[in-house]
Amino acid sequence: MSESSSAPTTSSPFWRTKPMNCMSATEWESLCDGCGKCCLHKLEDEDTGEIAYTNVACRLLNLHTCQCKNYDTRRAFVPDCVQLTPEAAGGLRWLPSTCAYRLLAEGKELEWWHPLVSGDPDTVHQAGVSVRGRAITENRAGPLDHHIVDWPA
Repeated sequence: MSESSSAPTTSSPFWRTKPMNCMSATEWESLCDGCGKCCLHKLEDEDTGEIAYTNVACRLLNLHTCQCKNYDTRRAFVPDCVQLTPEAAGGLRWLPSTCAYRLLAEGKELEWWHPLVSGDPDTVHQAGVSVRGRAITENRAGPLDHHIVDWPA
């Protein structure tokens, strides 16, 4: 009688083993933690290039779910909505430091509250990382420079 070793194998999650440009569309989209920070308006100083974050959300952002109300056709309504790509992720200075796309582009790990790590899409909200309860819609904001905040960075 021969003994066979049946030790469990542990495979690394796709975001640790695949370069971003080799991820499937589903894998790429799953990197979004659902925080909504990228949908906040930002101001860039023309002289210094410094980015100032506001608590003013794009009119398509659902302020409770922190998801786009019209994701698939958002550019028809918001033509300057930026399409995140693996090539662009590392160069978009305005992406918040907690963003999975930015973290992976910088060779860093995902945070414990990221849904891919925690297994729960609500941990981003429970950890206080999302814009839930902290943002207002652009339709009600008024001048953006009255809404500059430091928490999304």
